[in-house]
Amino acid sequence: MGEMANTTDKAPKKSWFKNLKAEFKKIVWPDKDTLTKQSIAVIAVTIVLGAIIYVLDYAIERGIGILLG
Repeated sequence: MGEMANTTDKAPKKSWFKNLKAEFKKIVWPDKDTLTKQSIAVIAVTIVLGAIIYVLDYAIERGIGILLG
């Protein structure tokens, strides 16, 4: 059959770093207020979900204890 094309050629590292630098320039970093609000939201949701999981775990543990007890 025919020869397969060499598809393993990679761009030189210099070109890769140049492209990486160009991509980093496209990033829109959040301002301090947005970062603060989003961090508080993440912490609040984490605490609420942790509490829900704790309550469910406790209820299941007690339920199994009653059934087996």
